[in-house]
Amino acid sequence: MKRHLSFKQWAAALLLFAGFCTATFYCYEQNHADARFEQFVCDFFLGELQANPIHFHYSIDDPANWQIDEAQLKLPVYHAGEAANSIYALSSFANALDKYEDVKLSASNRYLYKLLSSYIDAASGTAAYPYFQEPLSPSSGTPSELPILLAEYRFDTVEDVELYFAILQQIPAYFDGLIVYEQEKAQAGLFMSDDTADKVIQQCTALMNPSQLEENTHFLELTFAQRIEDLQASGLLTQSQAQAFQSENNRLLTTVVAPAYDKLADELTLLKGSGKETCGLAHYESGREYYMALLRMQTGSMRSIDEIKQLLYDDLQTNYRSLAGLLAANPALKDQFMEDPALLPQMTPEEILSYLETSIQQQFPALPDTNGEDAVRYTVKYVDDGLEPYTAPAFYMTPPIDNVWNNTIYINALDTTDDISLFTTLAHEGYPGHLYQTLYTQQYFAQSGITPLRSTLYYGGFIEGWAMYAELASYDYAISLIQSTHPEAAEYYLACRLDRQIQLCLYALLDLTIHYDGASFEDVCTILSSFGSLQEDTMRAVYSYIAEEPCNYPKYYLGYLEIMELKKQAAALWGGNDSAFLYRFHCFLLENGPADFGTLTKLLYHS
Repeated sequence: MKRHLSFKQWAAALLLFAGFCTATFYCYEQNHADARFEQFVCDFFLGELQANPIHFHYSIDDPANWQIDEAQLKLPVYHAGEAANSIYALSSFANALDKYEDVKLSASNRYLYKLLSSYIDAASGTAAYPYFQEPLSPSSGTPSELPILLAEYRFDTVEDVELYFAILQQIPAYFDGLIVYEQEKAQAGLFMSDDTADKVIQQCTALMNPSQLEENTHFLELTFAQRIEDLQASGLLTQSQAQAFQSENNRLLTTVVAPAYDKLADELTLLKGSGKETCGLAHYESGREYYMALLRMQTGSMRSIDEIKQLLYDDLQTNYRSLAGLLAANPALKDQFMEDPALLPQMTPEEILSYLETSIQQQFPALPDTNGEDAVRYTVKYVDDGLEPYTAPAFYMTPPIDNVWNNTIYINALDTTDDISLFTTLAHEGYPGHLYQTLYTQQYFAQSGITPLRSTLYYGGFIEGWAMYAELASYDYAISLIQSTHPEAAEYYLACRLDRQIQLCLYALLDLTIHYDGASFEDVCTILSSFGSLQEDTMRAVYSYIAEEPCNYPKYYLGYLEIMELKKQAAALWGGNDSAFLYRFHCFLLENGPADFGTLTKLLYHS
């Protein structure tokens, strides 16, 4: 016998069906929105990477997985008037991104939306002042950075060698574009000082040393030969092919790359006299506005200039008083500072990294499961003698996002002359610094289904602030290492740490004083002299570096202080300050960074 549904049963069934349809539609819409957003950001990230084939090669190990033909990528050549286009491109992207503001996205995509929105906003702030950027900076510009990137360019296949040769052939056009941009800077009244130009010109001559190229002893020839030998040893090249490749590399360096450097030097010589004397950004029209935008972009700090100054002042005073008290209680420390005693046991860089990797395990989370992948490998190299004057004390070569297992750390012997500086530098670049943070983040992204491309957004304040945090924490690990053999060294290493913090904090303050307040060289001499007796040439070097590299010191030290402020807030929210708290706090940073500190602060209070 058929049974008929009652009115109430029909109503209930309809309500159930309507609820099912609504839920299905909601799930479809959410999944569809997530898919569209993920494709949108993937296109953005890959577009950014493909803009420079060198950066792409460093970022992506297997282009085929991303449906990209690497051979089609070209170095970006600047053309007249293009400087103003960046702001329009960013505006177009921001408008496209805004369409997802009210869309129901997953939690991870919503967070990525916030990061992207904040990042584009900060980038737009600097793009509004197109001729303040300096791609030829003596300390971090193209002339000195390019040879390092070429020396480390990865050769996994024969095709990689051919890609490398194609890049060498494009360098003249790439440099011609930089020359056009510098000419436009000069027309805008923003060309570098003659002193800075002389440094870049000298770099161009020294980096492409003609006698070394003629004798086949140039580091770009030697490093190339080693990579070719590795390909030959793996059976991918015959001896005759290897010799032909080496001959072609020598030819391109001598007849293509070196002349490009010479032309760049000649054109800079012609532009000399069109810039001001070395000075801060405050001395230029709109210079302060650009500096504020750059400070936000480089550090990720959302604080006002006055708030940043106060944060730095407070830290400087606290550390200065602590050091003064420590020296008063231990008069012998002053002599130790002069001697730089070797207290640590003799260890290779690799042994130091291994010790640090083991020592951090209680307070820093282990790397996520590698799912059967090879173990992490790292190589420590020393910067070539010819590059020492032009490179940082050390740097970590970030591995491709799809193959993070092979890592390289470079050490500049000029800046690591004692055992404690080598120890803390390796903590900064290795464990628990850049290498550890990169590996953890990429593995966490992989396990959480987060696009690894997210890490291509560069948040300098977070990245360098974390490394600074790791470096300063490593003094405690050094003390633990020698507590049985040199128990008296604890005060010395504590004094070394305080001295390092005072110096970096002071330089970060000088950055604001020079670029925002317009301090002159004489003003800086007065400030530095109040902290001790310094030679005039030393003070000149400090002033020139900060004037030429705005926001570099704040990127490191303000980034560190922002992490310490987050740590205070986390302690107030979660309670405690023991190893368990530190472990949780480090997980929070590693799993939600890199990011700007405004976004991280909001997340902390809603996590």
